[in-house]
Amino acid sequence: MKNVLIPTKLDKVAKQILGERGFSITQDADTPLAELIKAHGDTGALIVRSEPVTAEIIDALPNLRVIIRAGAGYDTIDTKYARRKGIDVMNTPGANANAVAEEVLAMVLAHYRHVIDADKTTRAGKWEKKKYMGRELAGKTLGIVGLGNIGLLVAQRASGFDMRRLGFDPVISARKAEDAGVTLSSLETIFRESDVVTLHVPETDETRGMVNRGLLSLMKEGATLVNCARSGIINEDDLRAARKEKKLGFCNDVYAEDEPGAKSVADIADVMLPHLGANTYEANTNAARRAAEQLVAYVERGVNKYVVNRGVPEGLDEIFQQLAFQVAAMARHYLGTDKSVRRIECSFYGGLEPYAKWLLPPILAGISSGFDPLGDPQEAEDYLAQKGITFDVRPADEKKGYGRSITVDLMEGKDPIRQVSVRGTIAEGNIVISRIDDFHKLYFQLSGHNLIVVYKDRPGVLARVTGACAAENINIEDMRAPHNRGTTKSLALVKTNLPVPAKVVERLAQEVSPEAIFALSIA
Repeated sequence: MKNVLIPTKLDKVAKQILGERGFSITQDADTPLAELIKAHGDTGALIVRSEPVTAEIIDALPNLRVIIRAGAGYDTIDTKYARRKGIDVMNTPGANANAVAEEVLAMVLAHYRHVIDADKTTRAGKWEKKKYMGRELAGKTLGIVGLGNIGLLVAQRASGFDMRRLGFDPVISARKAEDAGVTLSSLETIFRESDVVTLHVPETDETRGMVNRGLLSLMKEGATLVNCARSGIINEDDLRAARKEKKLGFCNDVYAEDEPGAKSVADIADVMLPHLGANTYEANTNAARRAAEQLVAYVERGVNKYVVNRGVPEGLDEIFQQLAFQVAAMARHYLGTDKSVRRIECSFYGGLEPYAKWLLPPILAGISSGFDPLGDPQEAEDYLAQKGITFDVRPADEKKGYGRSITVDLMEGKDPIRQVSVRGTIAEGNIVISRIDDFHKLYFQLSGHNLIVVYKDRPGVLARVTGACAAENINIEDMRAPHNRGTTKSLALVKTNLPVPAKVVERLAQEVSPEAIFALSIA
């Protein structure tokens, strides 16, 4: 495992650290990766930046045992295939965070003060001072979507410009945001009140296209949108229309592919860079140092803290990780994906309690799309600490006879505190939701497409729900409609053959006035 291949322009500190520990290092950023692999088939460790690591590359390195991404995002690595081949994949989260945070402000300043265009015309001998009247950041409102390492650093850096800071992150605690000088707000509030909106969320099924016509239509005339996260978060056609209507500014550093060629946002971006977010000497040095130190710790001491494609320990069936994810996802949507989670409490029945730390990553993945369900338990604990969320495992009362089941309770971070509780179990090999708050014995299979409605019991509500689905040619495959006499609440669990679109959810929200309504699709 001490034969290391670094096919990228990584700071020399990595080679220096590894060399001092007796590793054999080949670092070559100029030779094509395919040729390097052929010449170094004995590679045991691979350190990359943005280079794709495919199944073919993994198969071509029979001695490979660990891949380290010198950076945070690892979507260029086939982590699942690596797991099947017994290969650990690690990242170095936070190493590039400051570089990206500073880039956000650099791009906004360049846009506000016409730095790029004014430089060009002045070099050409023109003097267009009147044309380039600029704006100042002081006194403006900055909206930060995603308060992870980068988002929190953006907030900290923006404080020096005397900016009001709003933030959206459904997982971070209100106290953690307050400590960073950020006021937690809804997405709608951020897009409505901010002069500058900056995006710092991963691209997932939940976030893909989230910045669409609905949010863009709320923005102030002349406001600016910054994307240094992932290109798929924005619906480009909707931005194109909103920009024309509201004269929005747009600064962009991310694209569908990191490669030369025409870019689809060239006609709408005021400032566009070739994915330079982490491209600083300092970030490169930080990532290189972290990658090398993690590899040394991994090889010499077995430290696997940052493994992102962790498997399951002996004795734990993978289906219980899936159960943990689904129960948490149901609880998260029931609480509200725009709500701030302050506390998570779980109970693990039927001998699952010893595996609590291994079930934490999928629970976090169900609560926040920003966390990988195959993440390392230590990384999950670090993530909770970063977000300021308390996590407790309650002693399981096995006398209740719940079998091998998991209960997830979520508490919102505002007063009055709101709490939701969901339990799930395995029935005949299938994952089922057995309880939602005071609705017991549900045994509803959540996989597939679902519509969930909690409402004050009265005649006609179910007819409206089924009618709204029928109007969109959506067929109902299963339905449970229990009633709680003690609270006068009813619950509709509706399984459909197609995803229930947002317009149906919005229509029913107006017609039924439910306590909670949401669509949830589980693969």
